[in-house]
Amino acid sequence: MKILVTGANGFVGRAVCRRLLSEAWTVAGAVRRQVTLQAGVEARHIGEIGPGTDWDQALAGVQAVVHLAARVHVMKDKAADPLAAFRRVNTEGTLRLAEVAAQAGVKHFIFMSSIKVNGDGTEPGRPFRADDAVAPQDPYGRSKWEAEQGLAELSARTGMAVTILRPPLIYGPGVGGNLQALLTVLSRGVPLPLGLVDNRRSLLCVENLADAVACCLAGGQDDGCATYLLRDGHDVSTPELIRLLCAGLGRKSRLLPIPPALLRLAGVLSGRKPAVDRLLGSLQVDEAPFCQRFSWSAPVAPEDGIKRMAAWFAGS
Repeated sequence: MKILVTGANGFVGRAVCRRLLSEAWTVAGAVRRQVTLQAGVEARHIGEIGPGTDWDQALAGVQAVVHLAARVHVMKDKAADPLAAFRRVNTEGTLRLAEVAAQAGVKHFIFMSSIKVNGDGTEPGRPFRADDAVAPQDPYGRSKWEAEQGLAELSARTGMAVTILRPPLIYGPGVGGNLQALLTVLSRGVPLPLGLVDNRRSLLCVENLADAVACCLAGGQDDGCATYLLRDGHDVSTPELIRLLCAGLGRKSRLLPIPPALLRLAGVLSGRKPAVDRLLGSLQVDEAPFCQRFSWSAPVAPEDGIKRMAAWFAGS
C-alpha cells in the first residue's frame, strides 16, 4: 500500500512515517518546501496548503492519505483575521485535498483533527466522547470542526472512507510549544505553585498516535465517516506530569502548595485566565470505541513516554 503523509517533516509526521515504514508500506511525504525527509520516505513538494493547492502529482499511485499538516494553535496569533487564516489551511485546504484524493481513487482518508473540537475542558470523571455535542472555543478548534463537517459530506457523496482522529495534547521527543517551555522552566529548577492541583489530563505520546494511525490503515476502513478520540492508557494530573518530567530531567520537583483558588484569581488579575485554567482544569477523553474497533491499546505508558521526552530535552 502506498500512503501519502502530509506534514511529513513535522513533529508528528516524522513519527507517523517511521511507524508506517516499519509495516513495509510505501510512504510519500507531502511537504510545503524542498526538504530532505527521513530515509525511505519519498518527498513530494506541494507548496502552501490552501484551497488552490495542486495535489495531482502528490497523489499519484496513492491508496490512502494521512493528513497531518495544519495551521497549528498558537497562544498569541498575529494574523489580522485568525479564523480566516485557520480556515484557509485547516478547512479549505483539507477539503481541497480530500476532493482531489477522492477523484484520484484514494480509498481511505485519515484526518488529524483535535480534541479542541469538543472543547477546552471536562468535569473530572466525565470524559469527552466522539458523539458529544461539539463546543470549539477558538478559531483553531472551529476550523477543525468545519473541516470535519465537510469531510463527512464528501465521504457520503464520493464513497471515500474517512477516519477522523481527535487527539489531546501530543508529547514526545522533539516536542515544541508549551511543553518545551515547561521543560525549560523545570530544567532551571524554578518552583511552581501547583502542588495542590487535583485534576486529570488525557495526553497522547506521539509514538502511540503513530501506532494508532497504523492500526487504522491496517484494520480496514469504516463505511462512510467515523470519528474517534485517542489518549494514552491512563490520565495524569498536572503535579504528576511535573514530577515525571523532573525525573526525566534528573532534577527534584519543586511544587509549592498554593490553593488553586488563589491561582485562578491571579490568572484573572493578570489577564492569563485561559492559561491558568488549562493548568488547573481537567480534560479527559474516552478512547474506548477506538480500542474496541481496532483491538488497540497504547504501547507506551505515559510514565515512560513523559520521562523519555524529558531525557531527550536534557540531552538536546
